[in-house]
This record gives sequence, structure tokens and C-alpha cells, in this order.
Amino acid sequence: MARPSVEAERRRQILTAACEAIAELGFRGVRVADVARRADVSSGTVHYYFDGKDALLRAAFAFNFDSSLRRRQWMHDPPADPLRRLDALLASYLPHGPATTTAWRVWIELWAAALGSPELQRLNDAVYDSWRAIVRDAVDAVCDAGLTRPGLDRSDITEMLIGMLDGLAIQALIRSSRITRARMLEICDAAVHSLLADGVPTL
Repeated sequence: MARPSVEAERRRQILTAACEAIAELGFRGVRVADVARRADVSSGTVHYYFDGKDALLRAAFAFNFDSSLRRRQWMHDPPADPLRRLDALLASYLPHGPATTTAWRVWIELWAAALGSPELQRLNDAVYDSWRAIVRDAVDAVCDAGLTRPGLDRSDITEMLIGMLDGLAIQALIRSSRITRARMLEICDAAVHSLLADGVPTL
């Protein structure tokens, strides 16, 4: 039997390949053989780790989110400048390179597939609650520092920012001529600025 570290690495290798396949072929178009080929393993090896295509793809969605968090370990550092941290958080989640573009394509495939799958809806809720908590933590830090206008609801701010990021990312991925990387950052800056109390300087 393979050592646990070897099995963990093989599992990571398969899930990475699964995310790449989902991003390119779509949820419904992916076959176990496609993932096996990308991972440079046999289909039997994939089935050893995952009980069928559905289990593999569900695990890939969760892995996709965990990978996003690992790329952003800095989010858990104490916020020396809460406003700069929130701005950096929003900017980091917009598509800007192979890793984040692939991650967003996987997200969109999850949403589309979840329309007809209660199980995937539950997975989306679970993963999105974790993402929501990260944004809420950054929002709380800005509010606690007294930087926002009085009377704003923190939950509303959190959902507004998340919805904005989702919408901008979708437009970017379908190559909207109006939504460039620079324009996305401008919109994020404007959104944050709209929350700030009078006299708080923008970044």
C-alpha cells in the first residue's frame, strides 16, 4: 500500500487535473478518462481514489476552493491597514492569470450544474459560506476601524461585494469588451469608496 504522503500527492494530482478538465470541457463534458490523461494516471487509478465521476467532480469543486484559500494565506494575517486589506482581497479574487481564471471557470461550472442538483446546491452553500466569512471578516475590520459611513449593515456590505465580484468575473470570462482588468479594479475601488465615511482617504 502506498504511503499516506504518496496517496495525498496522487489525490492532489488527480484533483488538479479534474479542475483543469472542468474549466476546459465543462461539468457535463468531462469524463474520467479526460482527468486520468491529464493526471498521467490510468482511469483505474482515478476510480481507486474516487467512487465515480460525480464523486470526483464534487471533490474537485471543494479542492478548487481550498486551493484558492492556499494562494491567499495572507488574508489571515492581522490587518495592519483594514482598508488596504479589503481592497487587496477584492482584487485578488478577480480573474487575472491562469490560476484564478481556471478557478473561476470551475466555479461557474458548479453554479450551472447546481441548477438541477440539490447535492451540488448544498456543496455550493457550504463552500460559499466559507468565502462569505472571509469577506465578512475583512468588512468587519474596516467597520471596526470606524472607516465606513454610519448605519451601514455589515451583512449587506458583504453580500454586495460578493455579488459584484461574481458579476465582474463572469463578464471577464466571457470576454466582455467593456470589462477589462483595469475596469474591474476601478469598479471595486468605487464600490469600497462608496462605503467610506466622509474624510476617509481612498487608496
